[in-house]
Amino acid sequence: MSRRDRAAGEVLVRRLFAEHGAALLAYATRLSGDRPAAEGIVRATLLRAWSEPAALGEDRGAVRTHLFLLVREIAGSPGSMEMLSAVGTLAPEQREVLNQLYFQGRDVKEAAASLGLPAETVKSRSYQALRRLREALPGGQPMGAA
Repeated sequence: MSRRDRAAGEVLVRRLFAEHGAALLAYATRLSGDRPAAEGIVRATLLRAWSEPAALGEDRGAVRTHLFLLVREIAGSPGSMEMLSAVGTLAPEQREVLNQLYFQGRDVKEAAASLGLPAETVKSRSYQALRRLREALPGGQPMGAA
């Protein structure tokens, strides 16, 4: 993914959050009954929207409807909730490394530069985070892992 694509994606996520974030958070909180879990659901929703921008369309009402459907899908998926819970157990520095590598689409060198860390530290934190997620999730594997 190019820097231009990443920048456009970041603008999209910020715009979606500014326009719909409060309503999405309120809905996710009602569904989950837990504010921290709801925040994770909204993050996952915005990340999914970022990865599928064509599904959003141009109509503001249709965008909001699509986002609410994503919140409900993510909140209702046991695997998603387990993953959110497991990610919440990681140290903040491990979560940030995973965010850089998997959600921002950066390679190790780019993540290291962004975080101001040596590449070996990024690799180590990623390894430790994935190992911890495997241990925390039923079946021993993070979602999407083969």
